[in-house]
Amino acid sequence: MSETRRTVLITGASAGIGEAFAHHAAARSYNVVLVARRLNRLDELAASLADAHGIDAHVFAVDLSEPGAPESIVDFTDDLGIPIDVLINNAGLSTSTPFTRTEWSDLSGQIQIMMTAPTELSHRLIPPMIERGWGRIINVSSLAALLPPTRGSLYTPIKRYLFDFSQSLHNEVHGRGVNVTALCPGLTHTEFHEVMGTQTEADKIPGFMWGNTSEVVNAGWNAVMAGNPICVPRAVDKAVAALMHPVPLRLHPRIVSMFDPFRD
Repeated sequence: MSETRRTVLITGASAGIGEAFAHHAAARSYNVVLVARRLNRLDELAASLADAHGIDAHVFAVDLSEPGAPESIVDFTDDLGIPIDVLINNAGLSTSTPFTRTEWSDLSGQIQIMMTAPTELSHRLIPPMIERGWGRIINVSSLAALLPPTRGSLYTPIKRYLFDFSQSLHNEVHGRGVNVTALCPGLTHTEFHEVMGTQTEADKIPGFMWGNTSEVVNAGWNAVMAGNPICVPRAVDKAVAALMHPVPLRLHPRIVSMFDPFRD
């Protein structure tokens, strides 16, 4: 039966939104290829999904900050003879320091993980999708892509790139059976802020601003299957984006200085 099932490849699959996507896909009888750095977490997740849903779950541990990582992922799936039908570019990270005080190795890692890797994986996997006449790609952007950029970090500019890239790519390929969606969640309960070292600041944000991974994943999955190129999952996030849209660009720095909870 597994031969007839479609396969989802998820980067950043060991936790947070990526892990939630893995559960969501497996529950719908999709096979999964789980990609992240932490092999022990991937193995545990794969075993759990296979046992619970009877699907094939493969794992590939790799550091996406390495330039050769996307090629190695595709080589892995090719060697197994697994066509990728759904690509979810979810892996991400940020820093808690401004641009000028962040080591270049950390900044280049962000660029590689959140910009280069999603772009290269899309470039490598879309042609076979077009040949088969069906494919879906979700690029996990952020509500931040629709708001004034905070401080000098690369996080918002990179998420904006994913937002624009997704729309451009969707316009190119959706007529050939491939849908591309920029998923733009707002604040979501994951390990992100704890890992980034900003949990104290995050805890100061009102609870109604926070969503959970399941509502993000449900919205993103439904959007890409329906062919919607942009998905902002929650009503509160849609409202924030709508309120900021007409604000003149010259006022953005002032707004950021007033409301950025992660400012120095």
